[in-house]
Parts: sequence; C-alpha cells; structure tokens
Amino acid sequence: MLDFKLENKSSWEKIKESGKQVVIYGMGNGADKVIDEFNRLGIPVLGVTASDGFVRGQIFRGFKVKKLSEFDGDFIVAVAFATCIPEVMNHIFSLGEKYRVIVPCVPVFGNEIFNREFIEKHEPEINSAYALFENDSKPIFEGCVNFMFGGELETLKYITTPKSEAFEKILCLNENESFLDLGAYRGDTVEEFLHFCNGKYECITAIEPDRRTFRKLCDYLDGIPGSTALQKAVYSEDTVLCFSNKAGRQSAVSSKGEETEAITVDTLCKNKKVTYLKMDVEGAEEHALKGAYVTFKSQKPKLNIALYHRSEDIFKIPLMISEINPEYKLHLRRHPYIPCWDMNLYCI
Repeated sequence: MLDFKLENKSSWEKIKESGKQVVIYGMGNGADKVIDEFNRLGIPVLGVTASDGFVRGQIFRGFKVKKLSEFDGDFIVAVAFATCIPEVMNHIFSLGEKYRVIVPCVPVFGNEIFNREFIEKHEPEINSAYALFENDSKPIFEGCVNFMFGGELETLKYITTPKSEAFEKILCLNENESFLDLGAYRGDTVEEFLHFCNGKYECITAIEPDRRTFRKLCDYLDGIPGSTALQKAVYSEDTVLCFSNKAGRQSAVSSKGEETEAITVDTLCKNKKVTYLKMDVEGAEEHALKGAYVTFKSQKPKLNIALYHRSEDIFKIPLMISEINPEYKLHLRRHPYIPCWDMNLYCI
C-alpha cells in the first residue's frame, strides 16, 4: 500500500471500463504510444483530432485527422501530445466542459506505462522516494503520481507552480555561481540562469551533444562573458556514443546515429568548481548520475534535474541522489505543462 492516497482507477482502466470509443487528440510519438496501448487493451479508437490549424487533410495511423466538432456520438477525448503554450493548455482544460477528457500518460523514453501494474511493481520504491522529500514537496509528489496514474486534468491545477518560485525560494542563486548546464539546448536554460542570478556569476559551462542545436547554442553564448560551450553527451563513463541528431528536444542516445564524445560529470568537474548544475539529458539522467558521484559528494552543487522522461524517474532519481549524498534536501516542483512534464527535482 502506498503511503498516500491513490486514485481508485488508472486512466487506462477508466477508459476501458467506460465501454466508449476514444478520440486521440494529438499526432506524434506520444499518440503512437497511446494508440499502441489502446490496441493492446482492446480499447476502440474512433479517430484522431488535432488543433484546427494542424488538421489540413492529415492522415495519422490510418485515420483522417478531423476537427473534434466533426465527431459524432458519445466518446472520450484522450490527450496524447505535450504543450506548455498557455493558449493551448487553456483550450485543453476548456474541452472538459463539453467532453470527458483523460490524459493517459506514456513515457518519453522507455517502455514502462504508468498503470496499476507499474504501481504494484514499484510500490516500495515510490514510498521510499516519497519519504525523502521535504514536507513542502510531499503533496506535489502525491499529485504527480496521481495524475500520471489517473490522468485527470484537474489534478494538475493543484500541483503547478511557476519556475520563479523554485529559483527564488529553493535554489536562491547568487553572484558566485559556477553553472554547469547539461542538455543546454539552444541556451534557454542559460538565459533562465542569467535572469535569476541578475546577470552576475562566476562562469557558465554549457553541454549540448546535438550538432545542429550546438551551433545555435554557440550563437546564443557569443558575447556572454565567462561562458564555454562543449559539444558532448553526458554519461556514466567517458566513451563514444551513437546519438540521434534529430535536432531539438528529440535528440538522444540511440543504438544508431552519429558518433558523439561522451563524458562524465566527474571528468568535467575534476579541476573545476561547480555550484549549480542543471540536468535535462533526454532520458539519460540515470546514466549521467552514475558518473557524478565524486562531484555530488565533494562539491554538493545545487541541483535542478528533470524527472519526467521515464516513468520511473520520479522515484528512481531521488533515491539515487540520496544514496550519492544523503545531505541533500530534496524538493519537487511541477511547472505549467500538459501532461506532467517540466517536473523537476531541486536539491540543496
């Protein structure tokens, strides 16, 4: 039994037991995974919809993509794409006034679906991770688990906070920070860092493995004092990895792709001070943490780590951090996004 209240039924159980057909809202990897799981469970898919501007005669998984208003009958809308655009999120919430809307959660990476079997399999680890969090974060942890399990949009309203709250009340950056940005993308989190340290810091090291994205990162960093960009992946050992250079946030370690140098956090920080570390490495967080033991023990930098790429991240990564350095205080925050993305672990 979990140490907190869990919804009675998973999103998959609610849809299956309703006996209704489902309209998939979204096209892409998430929708693919949701449809695959519906097929496995024998849940009938009525069709696929998208925002009006994306319909335009599209075909997805054999379905002609239609406007939601074009579907007849009693059906459930399953949201199967991700967004942080306020107007789009507001639209999704407003759909609940007319339709039964559920957000079945599938992982960005990995194959474990957040369902009843997942909860039962990982119950001891979920409870152990829950116990590690500071009191301000326990309700957020409970809410995140319930949303990923039950898929109810209303749950998100009670567990969402702006990033400014995490930076101003937990991380409390100052003018002496040495920032290590792992998964720097085009410089968006460097920009975030500069904002919250008021442009005063010691140095910035930004790591980005994707070749095309790295060029854009270098363009952004040009002229920013004390900044260094490295085109590398971060991993559990110093090695060479195949990397799917898809550009953007879909780039990740892959079984095939462009060979890319990989390096550990400990190698990066062997003769380098780091006071604040952000890690968003597209599902490779566990591997990256295995190469950070020395740094986290000896320097104990403030941490900002993504927890949403794999279903197990929400408990596995906090447990790893606590094992590496039990002195860390663990906080959880979830920022505006549908589904439960931009869920971050903040450690001080």
